[in-house]
Amino acid sequence: MSYEQFFKLTEQPFSTAPDSRFFYESKPHRDALIKILHAAETMKGLVIIIGDIGTGKTLLARRALEEMEKQEQYVESLLVMVHSEITPEWLLKRIAQQIGINKPADKKIELLPQLYQRLMEINESGKKAVIVIDEANMLKTKDIFEEFRGLLNIEIPGKKLLTLILIGMPDLEENIALDPAFQQRIAIKHYLTKLDKEETRNYITHRMKIAGAEREIFSDMALDAIYSYTAGTPRLINIICDNALLEAFLLKKDKVDLSIIESVASDLNLRKMG
Repeated sequence: MSYEQFFKLTEQPFSTAPDSRFFYESKPHRDALIKILHAAETMKGLVIIIGDIGTGKTLLARRALEEMEKQEQYVESLLVMVHSEITPEWLLKRIAQQIGINKPADKKIELLPQLYQRLMEINESGKKAVIVIDEANMLKTKDIFEEFRGLLNIEIPGKKLLTLILIGMPDLEENIALDPAFQQRIAIKHYLTKLDKEETRNYITHRMKIAGAEREIFSDMALDAIYSYTAGTPRLINIICDNALLEAFLLKKDKVDLSIIESVASDLNLRKMG
């Protein structure tokens, strides 16, 4: 028997793998989503979303893409940067592929006209091109931001042809500052903050309901303790809750109480914050 069966859940509610079904619209996340969709709708050009480790940036990016996919007016794409050894040429070629260029040129001098032509085609078809880049803090060279600036310069009178949304950790701001001209192109910037105490409780309840919970499994004192140990960081909340459910199952307790949270927090070397 698994803890899902023990608690009559249909799935694990606190997996750290991003799944937009579990997206919880806290105020900071809802505001970020609204700003991203507004930028895409109005073709703002450059949007920056900043968040600390574990604040739900990747889930936000995927939810934003899904919202765009529901509509037929976008040619949207999500790129995730997995390391910092990225060249401008590689990135431009990837963007070209994502917006529908079947055979992007290897040389930049040939690739840029292809990008311009494709963006014009998208515009003429009545659609809008949107590129979302997650883990954009991995982009660390001025050359890359200069190329982005060149892409954002592709426009027609009164209208930009590309919206670029960069989502990353706080050092993304420092990296962007390498190119002041690019930095000045930022149309919208949003800081993704952690959850407050009430939002932490609601976040846990939301994920439990999505996973099929039909009753309250975490005690009030347990919920308060989770906030104390995580300071409202979604990834840490997921980790401590997942371990707590497993521990309660092993102890054959039908409720996660304060003692379980304290035991799990100790095992994970978590300390109360603030």
